[in-house]
Amino acid sequence: FIMKVLLVNGSPHKNGCTYTALEEISKTLQEEGIETEIFWIGTKPISGCIACKTCVKTGKCVFDDVVNEITTKAKDCDGFIFASPVYYAHPSARLLAVLDRAFYSNKSVFVYKPGACIFSARRAGQVASMDVVNKHFSISHMPIVSANYWNEVFGSEPEDVYKDAEGVATMQNIAKNMSWLLKSIKAGKKAGLERPELSTGHTNFHH
Repeated sequence: FIMKVLLVNGSPHKNGCTYTALEEISKTLQEEGIETEIFWIGTKPISGCIACKTCVKTGKCVFDDVVNEITTKAKDCDGFIFASPVYYAHPSARLLAVLDRAFYSNKSVFVYKPGACIFSARRAGQVASMDVVNKHFSISHMPIVSANYWNEVFGSEPEDVYKDAEGVATMQNIAKNMSWLLKSIKAGKKAGLERPELSTGHTNFHH
């Protein structure tokens, strides 16, 4: 089967710096034989999670918007790239709202699938932003895809991204590492390697 990576553009600008970085990843993944889809979360209002827990009963978020679109697509995807511009040294609030609701309402569509996050900024804040988004992966059994440098590009305009040679190379290397990991997982399954049996520990913290 052909493997597929979903690339989520969390910028309000459909074709800005963040998209340009995702395009570079997408192009390299396709060269590696991986199918891709870039999904833009758009500019319509996106609510944060309101902890209503309706999703526990229905399997989807009570707010029927891009979050349910993403989790529906995620079922048929093998890996994920989440991308955002940097605002005040953190990811866009829009992307965080999407991630919180998507992972809470449908964590099962992400588990054991490789994930990476990338960020674009004029100057700084990408590393702090990575720490925030990576926590969604690290609580969901997801292998985190890394590269030779932190997952970032610099620039105020899309054309600036291509002037950041190190950033472009990092995007390409993330794609190559994602491809290698996906192919390794596929080969492992073919060889009969199953997921680990997990421990079910209970906290000693009581509410």
